[in-house]
Amino acid sequence: MAHQVETMAYAGEVPWHGLGQAVSSIMTPDEMVMAAGLDWNVSKRPAYTTENPTVTNLFDPTTSSKFLHVPNQYFLVRDTDNSVLSPAGKSYIPFQNREVMQFFKKFTGAGKMNMETAGSLKEGKDIWGLAKLAHDFKLPGGDEVKGYMLLNNSHQVGKALTVMLTAIRVVCANTLGMALGAEGQRFRVLHLRMFDEEIMQAAEEALGLSNAQMQQFQEQAEFLSTKRTTNSDVENFVAELFQPKLLVERGKTTKFSSLPPLRDELKRTASNVLEAIETSPGATLASAKGTWWGALNGVTYVQDHQKRSMNRGNALHSAWFGSGAVTKRKALDKALEYARAA
Repeated sequence: MAHQVETMAYAGEVPWHGLGQAVSSIMTPDEMVMAAGLDWNVSKRPAYTTENPTVTNLFDPTTSSKFLHVPNQYFLVRDTDNSVLSPAGKSYIPFQNREVMQFFKKFTGAGKMNMETAGSLKEGKDIWGLAKLAHDFKLPGGDEVKGYMLLNNSHQVGKALTVMLTAIRVVCANTLGMALGAEGQRFRVLHLRMFDEEIMQAAEEALGLSNAQMQQFQEQAEFLSTKRTTNSDVENFVAELFQPKLLVERGKTTKFSSLPPLRDELKRTASNVLEAIETSPGATLASAKGTWWGALNGVTYVQDHQKRSMNRGNALHSAWFGSGAVTKRKALDKALEYARAA
């Protein structure tokens, strides 16, 4: 399996990242846990050191150094293979894979969504599940966008359990993350209490916003698809996202006639985005050609599919949880800003 991806299963069509093992049909959350290889627990175990500062191997049979317990310090350990996932403090409470996947259970059982994908990233440190919402929409030219609910549970200190919406543009498999709940926020649960019924209730209430959030994103996408771009605005849009210092430096130059064209000063990623806006899958559709929807999807295409330093597993993690997700959210906000001014 690709680097970063440990185990994964999917039902239905091959997912955009092309990773994972196909299963025969749509599954319940419990069945998906088994199929995706997530049927394991994490325990919090006490940390130890040695009384001899020169000993580097605690298991060296020739050393007579004694073990010392480190107060209030622990390790998160996967029980099936004893792999250490993260150090932890006294107050940290691990959330088990099977219990967090119960988040989806009531809604899949009621037919409000279907569990499609689940997996383990970064050697078990990140666990995620993806469920298909009922809300899809199409833009001019048959540009189809599908809605999903994404859950990420991290077995790493400092990271919360997170639930968010993501939309996938079918023609190019670009992923677009959206905020769940208040603007700029996601539904997050810190590992400071048990994953109990109260948390589940709060999650269910947040999930109730999903239709409204997807409707809002549909309206944003429709708005972007009606607003025309200019070459200069698109170049500035790309530079603001990837090379903001370049715009600052150019702004300090008073002799604008002596400056080279902005696109000639863009580095590889920014140049790839400009090319993707014109040539990526779906770029010629009526919704995208010469519009801010097309400009946005040029960014998402490069972030999801063209980062040369990443293989598919790394790209998947970045697209949903890492730097790629941050860039795409910034691109959506910036595209809306330009479109409103158009």
